[in-house]
Amino acid sequence: MSRHSLRFGMFIGPFHATNLDPTYALERDLQLVTLLDRLGFDEAWVGEHHSGGFEIIAAPEVFIAAAAERTKHIRLGTGVKSLPYHHPFVVAETMAQLDHMTRGRVMFGAGPGALPSDAKMFGLAPVDLRPRMDEALDCIVALLRGETVTKKTSWFELCEARLSVGCYSQPTMEIAVTSIRSPAGALAAGRHGTGLLVLSGVDDASMKHHVSNWNIYEETCRRHGHTADRSRWQFAIQIHLAESREQARKDVEYGLEKWIGYANDIVPAPNPPPRGLADPARWMVENERAIIGTPDDAVEKIEHMLEVTGGFGGVLVFAQDWANWQATQRSLELIAEEVRPKLNGSNLLRQASYDRNAPIQDANRALAQAGIEDALARYEATKARG
Repeated sequence: MSRHSLRFGMFIGPFHATNLDPTYALERDLQLVTLLDRLGFDEAWVGEHHSGGFEIIAAPEVFIAAAAERTKHIRLGTGVKSLPYHHPFVVAETMAQLDHMTRGRVMFGAGPGALPSDAKMFGLAPVDLRPRMDEALDCIVALLRGETVTKKTSWFELCEARLSVGCYSQPTMEIAVTSIRSPAGALAAGRHGTGLLVLSGVDDASMKHHVSNWNIYEETCRRHGHTADRSRWQFAIQIHLAESREQARKDVEYGLEKWIGYANDIVPAPNPPPRGLADPARWMVENERAIIGTPDDAVEKIEHMLEVTGGFGGVLVFAQDWANWQATQRSLELIAEEVRPKLNGSNLLRQASYDRNAPIQDANRALAQAGIEDALARYEATKARG
């Protein structure tokens, strides 16, 4: 896979500490997406959560509709829609409508639901979520591809169901499934030939684990007649950048400790960062849970990730309030200004042009001076004749 295909985007849970006014927080999330659009980020994925206090977007489709009106180019996806909580026909109809409203900028990201506290309110056990996701996804993908579906399960029924208005994107919009630890996401994605969204640390052990899941994905794709495409394999990781490592670590003193509390109290992922660390930013870097540093640090780490995994298609930055709003914006600017162009070789032709001409500057100066002297001579000659 060529390096120029590496996409950059954001995975928006979002993560907002409970001291932040929720109305303002939602408005700022919309401002964040408009900033990403101006900076040339490729995409933003918006999550669905119903408990826990930090992740406050309950309906990603509603957020996407608002964000689409404020942006021009960025693609917008559900990141992810928790399928066990919704009738699949309503999900498919909603996404198809959004596909038209955004003129093909919408993407459909699916998952089982991340928080046990969400599932409890729906009267569901976490063990039931992945089977429900598989049942719903089978129907949604078929509907989005224009098929007619009849299916009865223990929790929904479809009787010759088909979309009232098909997708704007043909044959369908981009579809992706999340993968964190278990192979369930890779199996579901491979069965339907969708993209794979990985939520990950940046350590080698995590990379190798995801490579194992990718191998499962490739094999599952082959069994179902799909081609595994590494450009559709994306990694959501924690990144905060500044002009110096010292400044980046100082920036995240603003909110990193609050996020660590959330990771311990609410998020079910194992081995969260410990509470009460003397230097949480240093711990996150040394344990390779995040990139907190300079653009060069980010380039080096992402290049290493590409090498360990064999290549993938996109980097998604987790939306965080680790730093204040101003420092967060600057971090994204640095990704756009320095990280993305270095990784994608955006300036190779420009640099080649510079390098080609710099060694012959003396000769070029002489040529320019000769041109000036010739113009002066012609002017004098014309003046003398007239």
